Amino acid sequence: MRFTSVTVIALYSIIAVASTANAFFFNAPNKLSASTHHARRSLSFASRRSSLYMVASQDTAMQSAVSKKRTKQERLELASKGLQVHVMGLSIHHAQVDVREKLAIPESSWNEASNEICSSGAVSEAAVLSTCNRFEIYFAAPDMHPAVASVTEYLATRSGLPVSALRQNLFMLSGEDAVWHLMRVAGGLDSLIVGEGQILSQVRQCHLHAGEKDGCGGKVMSHLLKTAVTAGKRVRSETAISKGSVSISSAAVELSEMLATSDLNLPFSECRLAVVGAGKMTRLLITHLASRGLERITIVNRSMERPNELKEQFPKVDIEVKLNEDLWDVIGRSDIVFTATSATGYLITEEDLKKNGLADGRPLMLVDIAVPRNIAQDTNSLDGVNAYNVDDLKAVVAKNTALRQREMIEAEILLEEEGTGFNTWRESLSAIPTINSLQEKAESFREQEMKKTLKKLHGLNNKEIEAVERLSRGIVNKMLHGPMSHLRNVDGAEEKKLALKELSNMFNLDEEKGKGRTQRRR
Repeated sequence: MRFTSVTVIALYSIIAVASTANAFFFNAPNKLSASTHHARRSLSFASRRSSLYMVASQDTAMQSAVSKKRTKQERLELASKGLQVHVMGLSIHHAQVDVREKLAIPESSWNEASNEICSSGAVSEAAVLSTCNRFEIYFAAPDMHPAVASVTEYLATRSGLPVSALRQNLFMLSGEDAVWHLMRVAGGLDSLIVGEGQILSQVRQCHLHAGEKDGCGGKVMSHLLKTAVTAGKRVRSETAISKGSVSISSAAVELSEMLATSDLNLPFSECRLAVVGAGKMTRLLITHLASRGLERITIVNRSMERPNELKEQFPKVDIEVKLNEDLWDVIGRSDIVFTATSATGYLITEEDLKKNGLADGRPLMLVDIAVPRNIAQDTNSLDGVNAYNVDDLKAVVAKNTALRQREMIEAEILLEEEGTGFNTWRESLSAIPTINSLQEKAESFREQEMKKTLKKLHGLNNKEIEAVERLSRGIVNKMLHGPMSHLRNVDGAEEKKLALKELSNMFNLDEEKGKGRTQRRR
């Protein structure tokens, strides 16, 4: 009986410590849990849109010390130390295409850009989303001001524009507003074509790249992007917002169909069509053109591989394939030319059309859905030529937005659920350091009491000592489980701060941290 009685006595102090923590939480003042009854504020489209504000600070000096890329473990540790999420960038709603194209980054370089953004040390995690309609940097940082200054400096350097000019086109959002913006982006509510599906695919790619070995996603950013992808999927599966023609490509087809008679004196069904490029946008273009009964299309590309793949995908469409050297011949015998390439310079200019004998007044429609643009704006100065770019699609989508207002309301309810879930999760991270400190202190007490007890116990074999160890650890873990779970689930930032402060004061956790730091310095 000596074994049992001594063990119980030895563990008494450990139980007392854990019981004190348990009593604190389960007898805590009502104000610590009252926030669970707070109603979430409404996040309507109008109120969120009004929360966008222009970046006005010109103090964007890059920090001189450039830190090395943080390891995955370091980013996980940072996530529990109060990282706040932000988004900076520009979109078709705030910036003209000539500004957007200066910042456009191909998908293959997204991680390279995010690494450069994190290299200043002011930004802990970052992910880049660059599409034809937007360029946005999502980032997490412990201190907002140096992080914003660093990202603004990056944008100014990359674009070649002075901050004074760049800030007129930028928007920035922080905290829940940044989260809400990404939810709306993934759900297609912030797109030029409401409900379009391509942006969800792009956000998914952003998430995948951020989580790659050379990505800078980290714990917070990766979770945010994953939540956004989930939210976007729910919007499209649980509402009718994506039904019908809802993409940039479909808008381009709709625009050309709407203006064919006035610009070309031809019905759309009789127009000779050509597409320059053979990527995803071209595939979508052919899909929408074919759905309108147009069965003859010429594709101009730098190689034959992708156009031939498109021929196989659309066996009912008569696709003629030409290489780039035949571009001007194809334009000369086409009524409508769509351009959708990744080229960084203009493919068609006023001078090019004149040089190739295509400035004779013959009606010609040029529809550019690429960013950076493939068609120079000066082509519009030629008689008979009407050139359009992605900014001109706004007029086409006005009716689509009106038709989808009801679906947008339902979609926002779903997005709010997902956004709130992420915000709650992020707030819970602030409890991790305190929980770790409490566990460490309890373990320290347990070890001290075990050493004292084992000195008084004689004749115990290794198996019996191991049993005492397991018993002591089990009691501590079970006693701490309740208060730690409660701390993780405290709702509301202020309530959580109060709970953390009370717990730290009760067990002198801050004092223990200070001692640890002093010992490490020694």
